Amino acid sequence: MTRTADSSRAADPDVIPRGPIAKTKLFFRRYWKRGAPGQPTAPWALNFAYTMWVVAFAFKVLGSSWDMSWHFRFIRDDLAPPHLINTVGTGIVVVLVMIHTYTGLGCDKRSLRLMQAGMATFLVAGPLDVLNHRINGLDLTAWSPSHLLLYLGTGIMLAGVLDGWLKLSTPGRTRTVVLVALWTFFLENTFFPNGQQEYGILGLRAWERGVPEAEPSLLEFAAQQIGHPVDRDAVLHFTMPIADWVYPLWGIGVSALILALARHTIGRSWAATTVAGLYVGYRLLIWPLLLGSGFPVSTVPCYLLAVGVAVDLAFRIGRDHRALTAATGALLVTASGYGTLLLQAQFRPWILGDAHTESAPPVAYWTIPITLVAVGLLWWAAPPATRWLSTRLARHRPATTLPDAVL
Repeated sequence: MTRTADSSRAADPDVIPRGPIAKTKLFFRRYWKRGAPGQPTAPWALNFAYTMWVVAFAFKVLGSSWDMSWHFRFIRDDLAPPHLINTVGTGIVVVLVMIHTYTGLGCDKRSLRLMQAGMATFLVAGPLDVLNHRINGLDLTAWSPSHLLLYLGTGIMLAGVLDGWLKLSTPGRTRTVVLVALWTFFLENTFFPNGQQEYGILGLRAWERGVPEAEPSLLEFAAQQIGHPVDRDAVLHFTMPIADWVYPLWGIGVSALILALARHTIGRSWAATTVAGLYVGYRLLIWPLLLGSGFPVSTVPCYLLAVGVAVDLAFRIGRDHRALTAATGALLVTASGYGTLLLQAQFRPWILGDAHTESAPPVAYWTIPITLVAVGLLWWAAPPATRWLSTRLARHRPATTLPDAVL
């Protein structure tokens, strides 16, 4: 192709460049003007915006994963590399929300409000978390109020992004791939606090072996919080401050409901299994990376894959019968989730013998009937509750995408 032909192609208004920088320039040149939520959005611009959402959340997941491991080793917190990686994702999120807000493209009123509310919650929670550290010292649990606000803000943002993408994207491979990615991020964000127990149990066992993963200053700080010398009680306070009943209720019960929502919105067979598998696969991938770089590692929630399979089987057996799907799902999720978690916990004694480590955190199995009933009721109630909420919140008809030539 000649240089003249290349120039002509670059000048063609119907040619969409492939590179992100060129696409960004084209977007601002064509669409940077004030508009209300619900503006018709060119397909390429819609796909580009939501691809950038996926990139933003990928940075946030990478940063938060390293951050959890970091805090089981170091007491130093400010400007930690994991925070900087997370900040890159947060920066992209802020820019995207500003673009949606100003142009009204790629969203309707409800999805935009969710994005804005989630961003505001996250941006408020960040300084509150820093202030909490300044006043009270290092926060030793992933379940603290300031940390929960961070997860809540991210979850609300993801809900807005999912809402916008579901309304505006056209059926096809791209729609499905982005939905799967967004639901995987949603599962990761919700499951994240359970990492306290997954990292904590291995941190406790490492101290008991005489090779603590945490640096001395962190152990001393944890001991000072409860007025102890650096003994097992102090290390237990640092590593395992959460009751054993929390882990299975959150890891199996709540995760099952999220996977059921994912399966429903994606609308594809084995969608829940795919989302769970991607999350577990990511955890398996970062495990050797953390270990190889000298950072603490966690047990990996492989049982989530069984929960995903159970959700998919429930949809297949129930065949759109709400009560049957919910009842079957509760039974399958509880049996497969707790059963697989029990098997995972036995991996250490069966395979590793008396090695002073664990393959799963401690679990309170008396929570089985609670999970069974709660999952069944909430699964059954979710569709009518969602329809009622959608009816109450819907103020405008969702925007439709138009071919780029029209715009």
